[in-house]
Amino acid sequence: MPTEKRFSEQGGDMTGLLEAVAIRRDRDAFVTLYKHFAPRVKTYLLRSGASDAMAEELAQETMLTVWRKAGSFVPRSIGVAGWIFTIARNLQIDSFRRERRFAYNLDEMDADLEAQEHEQRTPENAATAAHMETRVGEALAQLSPEQLRVIELFFFNDKTHGEIEKELQIPLGTVKSRLRLALSKLRALLDHLR
Repeated sequence: MPTEKRFSEQGGDMTGLLEAVAIRRDRDAFVTLYKHFAPRVKTYLLRSGASDAMAEELAQETMLTVWRKAGSFVPRSIGVAGWIFTIARNLQIDSFRRERRFAYNLDEMDADLEAQEHEQRTPENAATAAHMETRVGEALAQLSPEQLRVIELFFFNDKTHGEIEKELQIPLGTVKSRLRLALSKLRALLDHLR
């Protein structure tokens, strides 16, 4: 029986399809998953700020990861859709970080900042910068020690999620969760500075 027909007769049993990919490397099951999830993942990525080209590329990379890592899916965890969208979100975060690293050469940025500071050293600018620095310091002080450490490693030491995982010897999901919670808290504390 064709996989698409089995899929519809089973009421959309995504877990069964993913297990078929994991156990038997069932290409028909994967095609059905791909047809169902690839457009939805692309839409999710577009809504999350990705360009059309990036969303398309990351959607394909997400589905390739699903093919390669289907065996690591735990059926009683977050469900097939949650698992696939988590893969997409993590790939998008990694992609944004790669772009950020590529776009900003820290040496050039430091040179630009020094030039701007030299050109615009006024008492008002100095006071504003000092106030912002104080507010950021106060906001950072309100983070838990664990969240602060992840922020320091990620932003100030420019470490990847995987490098932080190894350095702190904590699960990758914990690294990402701490970072997300810390950024959310900082955003709430500093929102008025925009």
